[in-house]
Amino acid sequence: MTTTTPKPRRGWALTGAAGGFAGAVGIFLGANLTADAGDAINDNARLVTAIAAHRDLVWLYQVSCVLAAACLVVFAAGLHRHLAVQEPAGSLVPAVAAAGAGLVAVATLVGGGICTELYWALGEPERWDPDTIAAMVEVYNTVGWLWAGAGISAAAVAVGGFRHGSASRWLAAVSALLALLVAATQAFPAQYGALFPGALWVLVAGLGLGLRGTMSRDAGTV
Repeated sequence: MTTTTPKPRRGWALTGAAGGFAGAVGIFLGANLTADAGDAINDNARLVTAIAAHRDLVWLYQVSCVLAAACLVVFAAGLHRHLAVQEPAGSLVPAVAAAGAGLVAVATLVGGGICTELYWALGEPERWDPDTIAAMVEVYNTVGWLWAGAGISAAAVAVGGFRHGSASRWLAAVSALLALLVAATQAFPAQYGALFPGALWVLVAGLGLGLRGTMSRDAGTV
């Protein structure tokens, strides 16, 4: 009698890659809101005038944040379950890796929360205090970019890969490098820079795990 081994299911990993891509899109949307402000960035009234016409970017940024957060929750759950099979019993790697991705999901969702207020305020700027809108812009350009949790996940995958073989050598190496880059952003007053290496890691890890099955000793269904 012939038996077949179930093909590993890696939709969770590709969902994570989609979350990383959504995070990268968020970089473009967030940065472009004030890209044309020029010197007006130092004058709140002028800043509001300069960005009011671009308020649709705020709406799109909200969508990208929610999408990224949702994808990262799935990725975190799948990564935990997958690593739990690969790692020795009692290893902290699965929980730490999942927790890091979960932190990013929370920061991204909270960071996108300012979009609703900012969107409507830019629709009626004459009724709002420019200083209030400028404060919203600062939150808009900061909180959703706090992807330091991705560095925690990357570090956990690197440790698991090098110590226990729970990830391929190339993924462990890439994870270690990007974890260091994320850590560097946290060592200076530029924490929101973590979005760049953080989103890149989620994208690369998601694609690597989803398309090539890079983690060793795969148990099958994940």
